Amino acid sequence: MLPAPLARPPVIAIVIFWVTTWALQASCCGDITLPKIFSDHMVLQRNSAVTIWGTAEPAQKLVITLAGHKSTATADPSGHWSVLVETAAAGGPYELAVAAESGEPRVVFSDVFFGEVWLCSGQSNMEWSMKKILNSNTEIEQAKNYPNLRLFTVTHQSSPTPLQDFSKVESWRECSADSVQEFSAVAYFFGRELSRELAGIPIGLIDSSWGGTPAEAWISRPTMESQVALAPLLEHWDKINLPNNHVSPANLYNGMLAPLTRFRIRGAIWYQGEANNGRGEQYGTLLPALISDWRNTFSDSEMPFYFVQLAPFRYQDHPINALPEIWDAQLKTLKSVAHTGMVVTTDIGETDNIHPKNKQEVGRRLAKIAFADVYRSELNQEQQAAVSCSPIYKSHTVESNRIRLIFEHVGEGLGNRLPESPLTDFQICGEDRNFVPAIAEIQGNQVIVSSATIENPIAVRFGWTDTSEPNLINSAGLPASPFRTDDFPLESVGRSF
Repeated sequence: MLPAPLARPPVIAIVIFWVTTWALQASCCGDITLPKIFSDHMVLQRNSAVTIWGTAEPAQKLVITLAGHKSTATADPSGHWSVLVETAAAGGPYELAVAAESGEPRVVFSDVFFGEVWLCSGQSNMEWSMKKILNSNTEIEQAKNYPNLRLFTVTHQSSPTPLQDFSKVESWRECSADSVQEFSAVAYFFGRELSRELAGIPIGLIDSSWGGTPAEAWISRPTMESQVALAPLLEHWDKINLPNNHVSPANLYNGMLAPLTRFRIRGAIWYQGEANNGRGEQYGTLLPALISDWRNTFSDSEMPFYFVQLAPFRYQDHPINALPEIWDAQLKTLKSVAHTGMVVTTDIGETDNIHPKNKQEVGRRLAKIAFADVYRSELNQEQQAAVSCSPIYKSHTVESNRIRLIFEHVGEGLGNRLPESPLTDFQICGEDRNFVPAIAEIQGNQVIVSSATIENPIAVRFGWTDTSEPNLINSAGLPASPFRTDDFPLESVGRSF
């Protein structure tokens, strides 16, 4: 009975030898490590000074080679090293190698490109995958036509303290029908538009998103502590004492953004706010704080930051004006924070679905803002002249029994996407602040609002219910943002958590 089992050990011995040899090689190469954001197929920001960093033996001298150009670095007493490397115009594929001065050990990443790198973050509507959208099968199949898109997904991770590196990620992948299926649809369509219009420039998309998460989870603790208005929020969570909870303040910043902050990016797109619904006034502090925080973190005070104004949806657990108060905070952020852009989605939502499936148009509208703001010089004259954003309320005047509204970004004029119907979702009030439905008429680039029941109007609101789907548009067909002309106290005043 013994001969049969005795016949197998040589094969096992070979396997053990191979595994042992591989382990020894990995340990040797492990003297030099780079964060997980570095891998084959990655995109580095073009025409920039990018930071390459990692760890090695203390005092070890290193040679960093990128696209044939060499730089040197020396690990400090704790083993950390970094070097700034200049990148050229868009191109590739290149090789990034980090080696000891002697040549060994050596870490090599191949198929590296110089291009445009964007961070894509938020909650479920940013995380929503290509498998769940309109025409998903066709869109996924066509993804193979954009191999110059490179995709990086940050795995969910919450941490009470800032992490130096991710514990686990999906490394950079070339865009294909396989790699795109679970990737953020909004991020993909944003990147696809950039790829189409920027003559095939490589586009790197970093998806760091998590459904159901509030804005405060994505902001660093020191930034929130600097905001007096956020003190009750932080005190609340400190009392609860859930240090690893993924919705706790700063925990997703610590786990899913901090490891990225030395990686050079062009800008960020953001789709979030549902988890903050009901706290509209506070969101008016949170969103600007987040933008400032990220710009400080990525060492770019003018970093482009574009966000999506939430789609209409009937939130059963909130008053019908809770979502408009979030819209109000988003609009105020657009107006008060430089180098931002906002996509309005009141015409492409689904009032019975918090995750509307038309992510193609969301991505396209985000890209239109990027073209106008960042890439204008790389477009033709027709593209440069295109209207890139929605009509935005600018000012108003009271004229007897009516109010005249003045808008920005109207293009060749305002219009009605449902021309057979009157303009909808306008409300007007008098001194009693009781808003009633109003009649609205377009006059060139302006709108005249009135009501037979209001003799002395003082304020107008537009799109001020959570299921509003107004029909006012500009010449580019983009819907006007909800707004209010008043500064009356919001219902969410004092709601901190």
